Amino acid sequence: MLAKRIIPCLDVRDGKVTKGVQFLGNLDIGDPVAMARYYYEQGADEIVFYDITASNERRAIMLDVVRAVAREIFIPFSVGGGLRTIEDMRSVLLAGAEKVSIDSGAVRNPEVIAQGARAFGSQCIVLSMQVRQCAQSAEFPSGYEVVIDGGRTPTGRDAFRWAHEGERLGAGELCINSIDRDGTKLGYDLEITRHISESVSIPVIASGGAGEPRHLYEAFVAGAADAALVASIVHYGEYPIPELKRYLRQHGIEMRLEETA
Repeated sequence: MLAKRIIPCLDVRDGKVTKGVQFLGNLDIGDPVAMARYYYEQGADEIVFYDITASNERRAIMLDVVRAVAREIFIPFSVGGGLRTIEDMRSVLLAGAEKVSIDSGAVRNPEVIAQGARAFGSQCIVLSMQVRQCAQSAEFPSGYEVVIDGGRTPTGRDAFRWAHEGERLGAGELCINSIDRDGTKLGYDLEITRHISESVSIPVIASGGAGEPRHLYEAFVAGAADAALVASIVHYGEYPIPELKRYLRQHGIEMRLEETA
């Protein structure tokens, strides 16, 4: 059995880690480089950074932060936000990231997924999907719509169909980010996570809603996820990563070592 992964998510705005609820009301909570180092030392399996306003502002991503983080941690990390072209991806990877997370740019130009997979390998390409529950219909058979630009722009794309298109185009991993659950601490959206996880052959990351250790267990078992993104649950010191891993091990979930340093 492959070990499950815990991935702290650092949303970055104006050079600071920020956190909100359902992508709104964000407050600055720390320095991204210092927080990355802290989670690395705690035993995080990976880290993901999102430049949360880059796409909406149509600007380049925070390469200075990427370079600084690469000097401080020695686990895989991915970077997303504002990535629209092969050149954007190349810049992030050359700055030290192991993966790129593409979202709004991929919806606007799906071919960039295939271009990235051909240029850098599918293992480098994470398709991040912001999803919001909607009325089930012929247009949205899954009952979930993909939205972009930090939840600001509906796309008319069904989440299930987009996940399959992303896999077909060459994405090596999918991150299913529930906007309805983001920052609420009510637990992951297990329905869409499992629906997608059981129908694709690439790893799926659950994102949005973790508030207690049980929610990660549910994501791995009921949601069939391969990894879980965490933010508020770890940012405010409620459940350190070693504690989460101990809980999950005690409940039969295979985890990697708790500490790296």
